[in-house]
Amino acid sequence: MDIRKVFGANARRFRLALGLSQEAVAERMGVDRAFVSSMERGLQNATLLTIWEISQALGVRPADLLEEKFSKVRS
Repeated sequence: MDIRKVFGANARRFRLALGLSQEAVAERMGVDRAFVSSMERGLQNATLLTIWEISQALGVRPADLLEEKFSKVRS
């Protein structure tokens, strides 16, 4: 299991459930859309601050973004 992929899959799932674009999440976080895209693809090694910021942007708990059972990611 690659935790970056789990995190990215969960972030994407929550974003889509809210009907938000990557651009909208990026604006809420104060980052570039490409950064959000990179996180969702599991290419970004997110810091604790980044995890907190995206959780706030999506209205979820930081732990929700790290939950394996929701991500459906293949190792």
